[in-house]
Amino acid sequence: MSAMILSGKEMEKELLASQIERCGQLNARGIHPLLAVVMVGDDPASEIYVRNKSRMCDAVGILQQTIRMPADVSQESVEREIDRLNNDPAVTGILVQLPLPGQLDENQLLARILPQKDVDGFHALNAGKMLRGEACALACTPRGIIYMLKKAGVPMEGAHAVVIGRSNIVGKPVAMLLLQENCTVTICHSKTQNLAEITRQGDILIAAVGKAHFVTADMVKPGAAVIDVGVNRVDGKVTGDVDFENVKEVAGYISPVPGGVGRMTVSMLMENTLEAACRE
Repeated sequence: MSAMILSGKEMEKELLASQIERCGQLNARGIHPLLAVVMVGDDPASEIYVRNKSRMCDAVGILQQTIRMPADVSQESVEREIDRLNNDPAVTGILVQLPLPGQLDENQLLARILPQKDVDGFHALNAGKMLRGEACALACTPRGIIYMLKKAGVPMEGAHAVVIGRSNIVGKPVAMLLLQENCTVTICHSKTQNLAEITRQGDILIAAVGKAHFVTADMVKPGAAVIDVGVNRVDGKVTGDVDFENVKEVAGYISPVPGGVGRMTVSMLMENTLEAACRE
């Protein structure tokens, strides 16, 4: 029996109705959420993400502004732009689209965004608050993963969750959020030995490694919930980190790529922007 498909597309639709309503309520109070996206260069994948964010802003009713800067822009110029947005009371949330060209210091730029306008949840203050379980803007992809699991009714309390990947954007924060849901969490990475032995113990398996079809059926515990965070291009097609066709025959739940976590990431960005407007 095949796994239940966790469709980010369907969950996005459900969330959209409540987001439109909340945005309308804010507008009625004279609050007009505005998301500013700083885009450096013309990375094709980034272009797709920015287009998706723009589409969702339009759907929800969030105002938007995309600031495009050339690929050879200086650190000082981007910092000045972030300062301008920080000081603009009309701007609710600021997002610097990653990845950035090599000459720019990503950490410095993310740290420059005011924590209350950091709708990506990447600022060190928000990351620290998340670690402590305090209210803050949560990183969008990890937040979307937890939302998916809850929406599908996947039991988390007492479950063993295995995360493959230790990035600051997905691996580490999702491990912390799973811990807050009372999972027992194991983080695996490039230096982990006997990887398949560990992944087969996971009631929940999160794949965030950035390698196409890396997770195969023999690495998955029968009935497990498998969340695929990977976005890889193979022969011009977008595919995930999980060998979807074979793993779905073993897993109990599985998220597809495309149409899975990516949709939830953008939905959670809308949530963070609306919440930032409410805090104002």
